[in-house]
Amino acid sequence: MPPARPVSDEQLSALAKRRIFFGHQSVGFNVMEGVEDVVAQHQGSGLKVVALKGGVAPDGPGFMHAANGINEKPLTKIDGFARALADSMQGNADIAFYKFCYVDIRADTDVVALFERYKNSAAQLQLQYPQTTFVHVTAPLAVVQSGPKAMVKKLLGRPDRWALDNVQRERFNDLMRKEYDKAFLFDLARLESTWEDGRRHTFEAGGRDVGALIDDYSSDGQHLSERGRRWMASNLLDHLARVPVR
Repeated sequence: MPPARPVSDEQLSALAKRRIFFGHQSVGFNVMEGVEDVVAQHQGSGLKVVALKGGVAPDGPGFMHAANGINEKPLTKIDGFARALADSMQGNADIAFYKFCYVDIRADTDVVALFERYKNSAAQLQLQYPQTTFVHVTAPLAVVQSGPKAMVKKLLGRPDRWALDNVQRERFNDLMRKEYDKAFLFDLARLESTWEDGRRHTFEAGGRDVGALIDDYSSDGQHLSERGRRWMASNLLDHLARVPVR
């Protein structure tokens, strides 16, 4: 397996002193499996990964994470994250973030309205918890068909639904990229569509290149494989170690 982006002992030791919260579903569980894999290789770092299953999070530092909201109902994830910060985390987090899932954004999703709800909630949370650094995460993508099958579909005029969904997801992600500074944006979608050597994996739609999940990073076309989760986890830990904390 090609190496993922390396994370240093010093970075993980620094994260071990912070109280982090990540709300997620689906692909987020894959990412956290990758985080556990990486942490296991740096056993001296002291970073604790804690899966919350209701109740109040334990005191002290650690990388806490929990299921958030209901898939295909993205507004429940916006509201669920706010509740988790207040209830599970008791308003005490150094770094906090959540993500939508690929099923939350389809070809017919009003991404402008969804982004406005997300942005307004994020602004309110920052006012409510000024001591917390909030990180923003782009929405994950899916694999897009290529080769002979894709060509036949195109000739028959049959759209690739996953491709159409990805176009809308990337419209949402572009709003995130435009709104938030790179230091506070974890671009999960860009990483899903970028090989370890920096090459992009895209398809053409409407005169523009649109990102797609790399097949080798995926177990089923949507979730992350072992390779994909380690790649994503290493980049996430590196990003969190670099994010300016308040």
